[in-house]
Amino acid sequence: MGSSLAVVCAVIERGGRVLLARRPAHKHLAHRWEFPGGKVDPGETPAAALGREIREELACAVKIVGRLPRSRHTYGRVTIEMIPFVCRLAAGSPEPRAVEHTALAWVAPARLRTYALAAADEPVVDALLRRRRGAQRSARGAGGGPAPAPRTQAVTSAHSKPKVR
Repeated sequence: MGSSLAVVCAVIERGGRVLLARRPAHKHLAHRWEFPGGKVDPGETPAAALGREIREELACAVKIVGRLPRSRHTYGRVTIEMIPFVCRLAAGSPEPRAVEHTALAWVAPARLRTYALAAADEPVVDALLRRRRGAQRSARGAGGGPAPAPRTQAVTSAHSKPKVR
């Protein structure tokens, strides 16, 4: 039997688009696009892991504004438990940079399937598109007004507890 690995990812939203990152040639799933993130270290919360991974991979900071359902995907002997967070860039954060990736792209959600995505990211796209359709229906049903603002959570360091506003 293989091992199981908890992995977080950030669906970073801005201006109606989300950020994808392209994996380098020397890594597993070379040249595939993914939502940035990575492994949850022992003793680390998923939110703390997300903050650490985004700082390492993109040299920026994010604020968690929502969650998407967890999913599982098996790559050979390893099963990934994907823990997706919907995020925005934190106030005062620098622009994301491709520190550990070869490229970054801000993509309209409807175009996400045109990118060669890592298989574990496919259920995240499904959940994101369902969430967006639900938000659009809610906005239309409520007279077209904006949906209520989600509760936000700032991601700080891997060793500090996130502050909930």
